[in-house]
Amino acid sequence: MGVQVEKLEKNMAKLTVEVSAEEVEKAIQTAYQKMKKNVNIPGFRKGKAPRHLIEKMYGKEVFYNDAIDNMLPSAYAKAVDECGEEIVSRPEIQVVQLESGKPFIFTASVAVKPEVVLGEYKGIQVDKAPVEVLDAEIEAEITKEREANARTITVDDRAVQKGDIISLDFDGYVDGKAFEGGKSEDYELTIGSGAFIPGFEEQLVGAEIGKDLEVNVTFPEEYHAKELAGKAAVFKCRVNSAKVKELPEVDDEFAQEVSEFDTLDAYKEDIKAKLLKDKEEDARRVKEDAVIEKIIEGAQMEIPDAMVEFQSEQMMEDFAQRMQAQGLSLQQYFQFSGMTAEKYKEQMKPRALKNIQSRLVLEAVAKAENIEATEEDLDAEMTRMAEMYKMEVEKVKELISDYQREEMKKDIAIQKAVDLVTEAAVEA
Repeated sequence: MGVQVEKLEKNMAKLTVEVSAEEVEKAIQTAYQKMKKNVNIPGFRKGKAPRHLIEKMYGKEVFYNDAIDNMLPSAYAKAVDECGEEIVSRPEIQVVQLESGKPFIFTASVAVKPEVVLGEYKGIQVDKAPVEVLDAEIEAEITKEREANARTITVDDRAVQKGDIISLDFDGYVDGKAFEGGKSEDYELTIGSGAFIPGFEEQLVGAEIGKDLEVNVTFPEEYHAKELAGKAAVFKCRVNSAKVKELPEVDDEFAQEVSEFDTLDAYKEDIKAKLLKDKEEDARRVKEDAVIEKIIEGAQMEIPDAMVEFQSEQMMEDFAQRMQAQGLSLQQYFQFSGMTAEKYKEQMKPRALKNIQSRLVLEAVAKAENIEATEEDLDAEMTRMAEMYKMEVEKVKELISDYQREEMKKDIAIQKAVDLVTEAAVEA
């Protein structure tokens, strides 16, 4: 097999790949063996027709598509290995020649990894992010804990108030007719939560337990059910019961119940310390991002569009996997959100470009500073993974392939480069 590389503009290249006539013959024969099982030719049992008769009846090209499928993946993979270029996009394939008795020739248009010329990357000046924990933030954390430990009490001696948790029967009508999804029994609703369309919950304030009432609302113009959008509706309602949350008092006893501390003051100090740690980590990330952004601004590199397109596709695939883990297919998500694959990829392109630029400059920094991952670094990362997944370290090592080890080393070197430029930065 032979491969020729033609460099194009903006870090694109065209690989011209030639596969020998012998390999073409093998691929066509494989295609024939697969296809003949489904071919009927008079005078022959099904699956027994000779190749030359099938070619005579349907043309020699009858096996070509399957032959391409047989040859192309391995031929392209070998071409990538032999060409000496680092390919960073999916190939655009064009068949140049495919004919029995002749070499198979195809071209692959690809993006190649851009070269980076670094500007300044040490002593970058960035704004200092303030790290301070406010009393209101501590109180907000305590309020969350109070909400989590609240108990509910049934109230039946008064009308419904804002904040009540009610059990509601409702039956909705538009133009005097019931509509789909407009009826429910014993629906739990917190008054003031905004779970229903505007105006609905407000009209339930003052409702008496066990008595019927009507709620009149208008569906928003942008309502997801188009047949109801902008329409006036009447809901016949009944509040079956109402409950109210009773929050615990904030005192030493509360601190003892929700934490390991004996006093409220000690509990608050612990909350403050945790919030401070989170804010310091956030400030570190903000500083890292600002430093990398300035290094990108000072660097020279030309990113091919195909590389950005490929990164966007990978981001969409990652998103699809996350959706799948939540029991939702990507197609279902697009259907519910009104999004399309093309729109999603287009939205991802600015972020994809930023990810590419960040990776490239950090790789360039690592190269300039001779930063590499040591075996000790790799062992530490595998130990961390073992703890995360509750596995033995040796088992983790067994499961990780040589390719994955190399990718982990690259990621570790990148993180070391991040640490270097961040620590060298000057905060104003």
